[in-house]
Amino acid sequence: MSEPLATPTSRALYERAQAVIPKGVYGHYGPAVIEDGPVFFSSAEGARFTDVDGNSYIDWMCAYGPNILGYNHPAVEEAAEKQAADGSTVSLAAPVMVDLAEELVDLVDGADWTLFGKNGADATGLAVMVARAATGRRYILKIQGGYHGSAPWMQAPGNKGTIAEDQAFVIEVPWNDADAVQAAIDAHSGDIACFISSPYHHPVFADNEQPADGYWAAVEGACRAAGVVVILDDVRSGFRIDLAGSHVAYGFAPDLMCFGKAIGNGHPIAALAGSESLKQVAGETFFTGTQFFNAAPMAAALATLRELRSCDAAAAATETGVRLDDALTDVAAAHGHELRVTGVPAMPYFRIIGPGGSRFHARWVAECIRRGAYLLSYHNSFVCTAHTDDDIKRTCDIADAAFAALD
Repeated sequence: MSEPLATPTSRALYERAQAVIPKGVYGHYGPAVIEDGPVFFSSAEGARFTDVDGNSYIDWMCAYGPNILGYNHPAVEEAAEKQAADGSTVSLAAPVMVDLAEELVDLVDGADWTLFGKNGADATGLAVMVARAATGRRYILKIQGGYHGSAPWMQAPGNKGTIAEDQAFVIEVPWNDADAVQAAIDAHSGDIACFISSPYHHPVFADNEQPADGYWAAVEGACRAAGVVVILDDVRSGFRIDLAGSHVAYGFAPDLMCFGKAIGNGHPIAALAGSESLKQVAGETFFTGTQFFNAAPMAAALATLRELRSCDAAAAATETGVRLDDALTDVAAAHGHELRVTGVPAMPYFRIIGPGGSRFHARWVAECIRRGAYLLSYHNSFVCTAHTDDDIKRTCDIADAAFAALD
């Protein structure tokens, strides 16, 4: 039986943090803090991290997506360290930027150019600006519940620090409703700059949903007919479904593609890639940051992309994800529970349905975390190429103990 792990050092550090950092741990890390659970890590390797109390966890969140090859991957770290020794943030760009751009353009279907930033929100924000610059239009069309970064235009109305005007030119439509997309385009004829969406719907606190048959073809057709730029937000799912871009798997051709998270295997870098028709306007759209030209993360990203090709990472993560999904479903069934799995295997969203609902599911996840399997109750998980069958078996043992603790 897996027993809960003790985390007194994490708790003491968390109390210290709250004195000098609002909420102690902020942003998307904040809601993940659970009572008697880990808050701070001390090291990470492969598919596991160790907390400041010395406890080891199988990490099924993979830093919310960046870890695709395993933490501290030797080829990636060697490339980053070598470039850092030569210089990272310098008054000129590094040659590795050109190498990386060529690699990405060669890898991603439909990409003729690329620009780099630090976070996924940099890529999505620039994509919207390029679309507006190219079309001379104002409105952003997006999916209800879709997330494209924390910029004010993206946040829900009423969020602290935002004003109504931030969303004044944002139109939301339901997922999988191509008729609603067409209706929005018709209602704002000639003034919609772009349609932005993930390849499939992966919100938080809700089952993930695949596109219905014909959905992307209908959406792409409506946008093309109206001159609306199609933006794929592949920040979360990029390189986990298809190395050439998730749009290849779903059979459509976006004008702009946003990448982040896995592109640098944990190093801070993001990319916007696009079609030749938008290359000039992208170059004329001013969007930059002091750290955008960091050479060490670019070297890490170049090594990551090459490793992704070498090990066929999308296929590997998918295969591991299928085994994990099946195994955990069986564990739940053995305890009389139904574990629903949605999304793609490399990014599964787990939800226990039935008596107790979301509250029971959250309690079960918390028990798993306390015993050494790190996942969240409200967010999709992530699979990396470093996850092994032993990790799956250990996770199932932990899941079994977690159910037993709640029975």
